[in-house]
Amino acid sequence: MTNRSPKPWDRKNPLSAEAHTKLTSEQIEQAKARAAAAGRSYPNLVDNMYVAAQARKQGKRKASA
Repeated sequence: MTNRSPKPWDRKNPLSAEAHTKLTSEQIEQAKARAAAAGRSYPNLVDNMYVAAQARKQGKRKASA
């Protein structure tokens, strides 16, 4: 069986300011679209975390390219 990290609601809040990701208006729209595709009227924590993670991945790709 694989070891999985704790669920987001079971983790402690990050202490450093750089651990937080402020979503842009474009990212908020992506989260809303993701929620709508799942049948929800507004994005939840998982939608926001997914969009923030994608933004971090894109940033790393641009920095290495």
